[in-house]
Amino acid sequence: MAEIVGAYFTSHVPAIGGAIHKGIQQEPYWKPFFDGFPKVHEWLAEVKPTVAVVFNNDHGLNFFLDKMPTFAVGAAHEYQNADEGWGLPLYKPFKGDPGLSWHIIEQLVDDEFDITTCQTMLVDHALSIPFELAWPGVDEWPVKLVPLHINTVQHPLPSAKRALAFGRSVHRALASWGADERIVVIGTGGLSHQLDGERAGFMNSDYDRFCMDHLASDPDALTKHDVHEIVRLAGTQGVEILNWIAARGALGAGAREIHRNYHLPISNTAAATMLLDPA
Repeated sequence: MAEIVGAYFTSHVPAIGGAIHKGIQQEPYWKPFFDGFPKVHEWLAEVKPTVAVVFNNDHGLNFFLDKMPTFAVGAAHEYQNADEGWGLPLYKPFKGDPGLSWHIIEQLVDDEFDITTCQTMLVDHALSIPFELAWPGVDEWPVKLVPLHINTVQHPLPSAKRALAFGRSVHRALASWGADERIVVIGTGGLSHQLDGERAGFMNSDYDRFCMDHLASDPDALTKHDVHEIVRLAGTQGVEILNWIAARGALGAGAREIHRNYHLPISNTAAATMLLDPA
């Protein structure tokens, strides 16, 4: 049977990829963020995942405002990174795990989630940057990939309660997967930030710490705000916390925090990293 080895959460700001590309991780502006990753590298080397199930959001490579699924699951043999116009290098291709993808899809449909199944899918910075942070400098990614997209762009957005239920349905699929795999769950995005409008530059460290403080022990606490309240508290792009909530659901009932790092600002974003072990 498969084993869920834990969960990794991090921000996915494109500027992080730029800092890696330029080699400026130790400059004063960036160092507090990158100082959170030696522990991530040690943990991944210890738990040795073979598959990554990643909750993230698409930024226009696959879906746009004319076609925006609430939930989408990749079921491809391979996922290519594509140019988004940020000046970042293209990242290595990602090997898929279509067998596990279809197992998750079947569980989600059984649990009455109406999802979009994608047998081709591009990978943007929401996934490639967390991978580059986790496994810097590798010749090929050491894990197979199952990507899951949540709409955090166009209203109506799914509720935090629905995102958590989505993750818990994925957990049921992972717990029943018969292959001998070691699965790491990944949630990417945020934390609080708003890139446009009258509140451009908005960040809310109180709300961010509330989310981080409850993520392991009481994820249902993160569902007490409706999605409009989350936008007010976290900013229009800070609603990416839905990815973290869903990933926490996929980890299972119990969890133990083993690491966190929090710093702001990184490119007008409150940047955070966490590791959770299953408990």
